[in-house]
Amino acid sequence: MNTPGQTNTSWLAGWVHVFTALGVVCALLSVLALSRNAFEDAFIWLGIAFFIDAVDGMFARKVHVKERLPRFSGEVLDLVIDYITYVFVPVLALLAANILTGPWGIVLAALILISSLFHFADTESKSTEYAFVGFPAIWNIVAFYLFAFTPGQVMVSVIVLVLVALTFVRWPWVHPVRVKALRPVTLCVAALWCLTAIWIVWQGFPASTVQRVTLLAVVVYGLTLSLFWRRLPGHS
Repeated sequence: MNTPGQTNTSWLAGWVHVFTALGVVCALLSVLALSRNAFEDAFIWLGIAFFIDAVDGMFARKVHVKERLPRFSGEVLDLVIDYITYVFVPVLALLAANILTGPWGIVLAALILISSLFHFADTESKSTEYAFVGFPAIWNIVAFYLFAFTPGQVMVSVIVLVLVALTFVRWPWVHPVRVKALRPVTLCVAALWCLTAIWIVWQGFPASTVQRVTLLAVVVYGLTLSLFWRRLPGHS
């Protein structure tokens, strides 16, 4: 029999799962925004879902969700919601805005959806050092960049095809929070990216020159860190 303290903790663990599940509500509200071509609103809801995903694991570990509610898998819950908010809704956004257009756009959308399924089903998609192995299906971020930069169809195709291919390449992509190497710098860069993204959404797409330079600088930093992080002290 559970003690009163254990029962209270189990309820708290349940609320952590409910908090995680709110991500799918954000996805619904994002789709509704897309239905009226309110693309900035759609990314606001995707941003809230991104925030929920960033902090729910911390709450889950704090209240020992696995031990308190072993019947419900927070990991499975996360994967389902992440696929919807990181992949499916962003692809809808790209189609709705005609960034992916015509029959070729449907082919690219299908490649994104299918390759991402294999990433989410990959039991070795994360290294023991909390880096992702292969492109981590962050199509919400990719879609945001495409809205911010509005590249031509050829460039869009190249970007999508390269990232789809990189999904299956065993190249590490650092986790911006859990990888220790240069963590203070990485967190500052992530904060700068978040502020810039909020600024862009507030102002409206596409991004200004200053905003684009900032977004590109963050990409260069992230790619450089992913390439060389194992050579840095305390890289785990």
